[in-house]
Amino acid sequence: MNLDTLLAKRIRSLRKSRGYALETLAELSGVSRSMISLIERAETSATATVLGKLADALGVSLASLFSEETAEKAVSPLARSEAQPVWQDPASGYLRRQLSPPGYGTPIELAEVIFMPGQSVTFDNAMRSIVTHQQIWMLAGEMHITVEGQTWQLQPGDCLAMTLGQQIVFHNPTSSSARYLVALSAQPSATGRP
Repeated sequence: MNLDTLLAKRIRSLRKSRGYALETLAELSGVSRSMISLIERAETSATATVLGKLADALGVSLASLFSEETAEKAVSPLARSEAQPVWQDPASGYLRRQLSPPGYGTPIELAEVIFMPGQSVTFDNAMRSIVTHQQIWMLAGEMHITVEGQTWQLQPGDCLAMTLGQQIVFHNPTSSSARYLVALSAQPSATGRP
């Protein structure tokens, strides 16, 4: 199954399990009903920004959108390299490899990101329905990450910890790709939406 098909199935399943009509998810996420419909039919590739808004509105982490539902399958603690889904953001071209075993039930999710030169991605999380702690460990290249107005310049070996909030901007200011590991831990917010 390709990743657009996996995302389509996962978003539709999460929306239906919460009893949301397309209009409801559109209102909660700020993503148009027509765009959600196209994504759910795998007729378009959603950008990282759009996926972030949908994940927040559905009350899940962005990383969980890339995991197959595993209720009918045996869950393994091992995610083989060749089976790890890789997704490319159609807007910035960044590549995201989901490293963690799908459905294993650990509170930590890992992903590897390769961020293209000169590109930026902005995540606006105005209404967080889950509290997500994230750490970025730079493996190669350079990234500028702006968290709620403060910019951090990361070099190889640097690690930035943050709690996701209002706005985060990821920017690679160089002419070379950057590579980093993302570790996430998410939990429902005490004041999360229904």
